Amino acid sequence: MSESKSMILGCAGKSLTADEIRFYGDERPWGFILFARNIGEPQQIRDLVASMRDSVGRPGAPVFIDQEGGRVQRLRPPIAPNYPAAADISALYQRDSEAGLRAAWLLARLHAFDLSRLGITADCLPVLDVPVEGASDVIGSRAYGTDPDTVALLGNASAEGLLSGGVLPVMKHVPGHGRALADTHFELPTVDVSLEELRSHDFAPFRALNHLPIAMTAHVVYLAIDPHNPATTSARVIEEIVRGEIGFDGLLVSDDTSMKALSGDFPSKAASILAAGCDLVLHCNGVMEEMAGIASRTTVLQGKALERAELAQIYVKKRDEAEEAEVRSEFANYFDAVV
Repeated sequence: MSESKSMILGCAGKSLTADEIRFYGDERPWGFILFARNIGEPQQIRDLVASMRDSVGRPGAPVFIDQEGGRVQRLRPPIAPNYPAAADISALYQRDSEAGLRAAWLLARLHAFDLSRLGITADCLPVLDVPVEGASDVIGSRAYGTDPDTVALLGNASAEGLLSGGVLPVMKHVPGHGRALADTHFELPTVDVSLEELRSHDFAPFRALNHLPIAMTAHVVYLAIDPHNPATTSARVIEEIVRGEIGFDGLLVSDDTSMKALSGDFPSKAASILAAGCDLVLHCNGVMEEMAGIASRTTVLQGKALERAELAQIYVKKRDEAEEAEVRSEFANYFDAVV
């Protein structure tokens, strides 16, 4: 079996083209990611996922998706209900902490049911960013609260729900996107607060959940750490903060390289991300020319990065025996609009 390269790629549509199949076979991405443009009906999704894995000759190639609930939810009715956002879970938690924690777990367990039946193995959840007043609403209702302890507790419950259903959680956006005043899909935000404030507020949920298997970086510049580079391409942020202070030694994935926050062409983006210490380069929009640029500077997954990738894939030891109907019924006690 040929070695994988250090990248996760998307595709353009609801089925792979001959060019995509050939490209993936030649370039061997470690994993894939799905977006709304790739979603039709259940059998189509299963077929697409299977063809992705076939293209690289690896039945276990991981397939990711962003399925949070609220406005970031790629699977929609009739495939999956419109689920509440993290902010709705947080509001319940403020009224009844035990109910909020249980609802966070149940929602993630339902995501796992929805994803597993389609062959999707990883969910880019929990969001561990802690918003501050005046920040861009790119996080907004996706956050579990505005204090680090609440975010960590509800984020952990969500991660445990996914794991109980055999789906890998991906915590994001390390070391914290909550202060960003701009949307990284369109521009690069700069955060100008002290390192002490970042430690106590932004880093805290990631430190609390540093045992999780996968994390995604933030395309954010932290002036107190590295005024020249966003976290995704900053060796200082990754080595001193993510690996050092936060203590995360799992698989580190860049946020999407097709977002406007990162400057430069796609080959240089890929090279900078890997040189900074990320394990994997993520590219989501499925544009072939861009993917080719990413692949041109992406190296074979090896050494510590390969070890982290292999450990992540075996992190799910055994899924529970929960009955889906019972989980849905219990969740409806908290959010009766969801069926």
